[in-house]
Amino acid sequence: GSADSRKRAMAAANSSLRVCRQLLDPKFDSYKLSLEPLPIYTLDLDSAVAEVKLREDQYTLDHMCVFGMYNYLHCDRWYQDSIYYIDQHERVMHLAITLDTAISKPREVFRLSAEIKSCDTLVCASLHFPSPTWAALSDGTGKLYLLRTSKRGANNIEKWEIMFQQELGEPFVIVHSHSYLKAGAHSVDVVLLQTQTDESDVQGIGFHSAVDWLTITSANSESNKYEVSRHRTLHGKLAPHYAAVEQDGSSLIIASDKPFKFVQIDGNPVEKQKLEKMDTSQKKESIYYWQQTDEDLTVNIQLPDNTTKLNIDFQLSPGHLQVGLKGHAAFVEGQLYSSVDQGLSTWTVNENSLEIFLFKKNRGVTWPELIIGDRRGEFITDPDQASQINEGLLNLTSEELNTDPEKGKPPCNANELEECDRFPDDTASLTRFDANSLKATHVVNLSSHQYLFTALVDPTEMPCLCLRHDVDALLWQPHTQQENMWEHIGTFNALGYVQASKRERKFSTCAPNCSYAALCECFRRVFIYRQPTPVQTVLYNRKEARHVGQIAKQQVASLETNDPVLGLQATNERLFVLTTKNLFIIKVNVDNAE
Repeated sequence: GSADSRKRAMAAANSSLRVCRQLLDPKFDSYKLSLEPLPIYTLDLDSAVAEVKLREDQYTLDHMCVFGMYNYLHCDRWYQDSIYYIDQHERVMHLAITLDTAISKPREVFRLSAEIKSCDTLVCASLHFPSPTWAALSDGTGKLYLLRTSKRGANNIEKWEIMFQQELGEPFVIVHSHSYLKAGAHSVDVVLLQTQTDESDVQGIGFHSAVDWLTITSANSESNKYEVSRHRTLHGKLAPHYAAVEQDGSSLIIASDKPFKFVQIDGNPVEKQKLEKMDTSQKKESIYYWQQTDEDLTVNIQLPDNTTKLNIDFQLSPGHLQVGLKGHAAFVEGQLYSSVDQGLSTWTVNENSLEIFLFKKNRGVTWPELIIGDRRGEFITDPDQASQINEGLLNLTSEELNTDPEKGKPPCNANELEECDRFPDDTASLTRFDANSLKATHVVNLSSHQYLFTALVDPTEMPCLCLRHDVDALLWQPHTQQENMWEHIGTFNALGYVQASKRERKFSTCAPNCSYAALCECFRRVFIYRQPTPVQTVLYNRKEARHVGQIAKQQVASLETNDPVLGLQATNERLFVLTTKNLFIIKVNVDNAE
């Protein structure tokens, strides 16, 4: 059984993101700052946004990511330019725009209990729209509501009706939900996220992340009674960047820096696999040994006596290695953890030992494994390297504050820190978990792709992930059960590079039709990056003596407020920015008829 499961795990790990070359622009030059003013409309809110500040016991980076950087503005993608927020009077407020000339005040559609303020462990209230006529709502105390909203367009004034409510324990935020019919029964799947104290985590920070995946189903078509039909819980070390359920509830997709695994199903703990125990008792001899520096990797393989260079079958491409004896099964074969420079890499045979030298394409990236999913190699830490890594960690936690940390050091880049945080064990991945078997069916290694943001392009599909590829930002649409499970649907040129330079960045997003991307800072400034468009007059690039046919504009909007930005949402025409007491509506595209 273990060999089969290992095969399955290997097959799962070999999922990959296929870039669509037509969507890349190798000739992209840079963004040109445009000083054309952007029309901005400012709405004063009747009552301030219900912002919940972090408490003293919420001190980890995870608390900051999940609750501190929470987007308090919710966009209802089933309707055009329709947004919601929750105010200090526990009111769910709604604004829909059809005409710029007739922007009305936000109005109340639902009210939560006023008692939630007295909850000691309160987190921000959250809202998600699983269908055009349903809403999932959390009040921030640990209570979940499912509401029947009927149609929610601009002129709809019907009150929302509670169809399901349940106390689920610790407070959480709703990250995704989807409504579907299966075998005649209506279900809504809801994905919740919380950060829990972890008594067992003695060495770490004492917290872990929990993702709860609930299926709430109507008992029968006549009654209006809804109940939880399945409740699955996964745990991971750090909060995921992305968690969404497939449209028919058949799987859950998670993108995270640390692996997640199921710990509980309907209240019963998931049995730990007995496989691990078996493996240690029959520890196999390693087939290869490997070492690494920032720039290269060295691999050693013991060969049978009297092997010469002529007997060796060696095949290397930038992402794949295969080594063996001619006419025999390969010793080592599989996808490399990251890319190598094929031209610089070499190999030699020395006294029954084959030595391979590989040069890393991405220097400074620590590889947690040589071949993805291959456990037959042994990593040998060079003592100098181990002390270097420890020293790096000590610097991050040193007692004395270094007043001039930049002195004599190249500028630090966040990727390096993350790499040493992740060393050497588990790596960032995008994983699809099957609802029935609870097994990972597809795993994509994300270690070389920084996660940028999540964007919903089509409400009938899962949300898209925006990942950094080299300097660009690529938008990926997950699909159900298809050959091309992750489809590359859009590219924001150089945005990966641009966003890395924005230290104050709080939210990032893009228009559903990919016409622009937007980054906003904690205060005031919003940056808009437009797709290249043909130029009316011919421009001439003096540097390279060539004509420029297209130009990509960057614009900056400055908001007239000193309040912090609490939310950002983009539609094809407009950008909505929420601060404590105002809602700013930036008209980005004048006529973008869909």
